[in-house]
Amino acid sequence: MIRHTVVFRLKHAAGSPEEAAFLSGAKALANIPGVQAFEQLRQVSPKNEYAFGFSMEFADEAAYRVYNDHPEHVAFVRDRWIPEVAAFMEIDYVPLG
Repeated sequence: MIRHTVVFRLKHAAGSPEEAAFLSGAKALANIPGVQAFEQLRQVSPKNEYAFGFSMEFADEAAYRVYNDHPEHVAFVRDRWIPEVAAFMEIDYVPLG
């Protein structure tokens, strides 16, 4: 199992229609084959600058590659993520042991 996570801050003002549109559009990522347990999260710790997080799971490396290379994911990164995200950090986890 791979848990793919990303925390990020948008270029848009908090509570703006643009912020809402980005988050709504990102929900389509959950429909890409292999994506499990997709979540959109609001980051609440004052210890970092990020505002949101996405988390999803994949059964294995092959499922993760299918997602990463899927045309819908590639288009989302190109058309929404790159132009609209100000800063981010991606972390992928596998269980210990």
